[in-house]
Amino acid sequence: MKNTVVIKSNKAGMTVILDPEIPFEQLVSDVADKFGSSAKFWGSVQMTLTLSGREMTPEEEFRIVNTITGNSQIEVLCLLDQDLNRTRRCEKALNEKLMELSAATGQFYRGCLRSGETIDSETSIVVIGDVEQGARIVSKGNIVVLGDLYGSVHAGISGNEDAVVAAFEMAPSGLKIADFEAKCSDRGKRLARGPVMVSVQDGQIRIESMKKSFFRR
Repeated sequence: MKNTVVIKSNKAGMTVILDPEIPFEQLVSDVADKFGSSAKFWGSVQMTLTLSGREMTPEEEFRIVNTITGNSQIEVLCLLDQDLNRTRRCEKALNEKLMELSAATGQFYRGCLRSGETIDSETSIVVIGDVEQGARIVSKGNIVVLGDLYGSVHAGISGNEDAVVAAFEMAPSGLKIADFEAKCSDRGKRLARGPVMVSVQDGQIRIESMKKSFFRR
């Protein structure tokens, strides 16, 4: 029997390869069957999604995403675009917006922070990249890592207990918010699966999966 829907997983998320020849309605049905039958395997998880193998309109892509989430416990954080020109336009627009925001609300650091490197910030900071083990970030405000966090971080260093630390993957060697310290493993164990936010609530460190409400906040 021909496989019209093929799923490939990786560290960053999931790629779904779709048959380019069958009618779209049949494809939607096959996607529903595929993810419905494998729902227990994937469990409740957040991930990025890439659709490949077939040219589709934005409306068709939206329907495929809704079919996946409607037949599983997968939460699609974002749909990665394989259109190189469109991706470049989006990156340019994003960079321009980041520069605008950095002037008004805080700092942005683009690139991976390597072992031995340190960032000290008087405001909240967003790192667009990974923070490797041995690297360190200190901020009076929030620390957001749009990548993997393996180094040590100290948010709200001036005593700001409302500060938060967030990252797509979090296995820090050390983490503090104001005077509160999280228990971290020296073996690189993740604090939780997928995007994570760490905050101080009722005088204790709280670790929770990051939802879309975080970005609205």
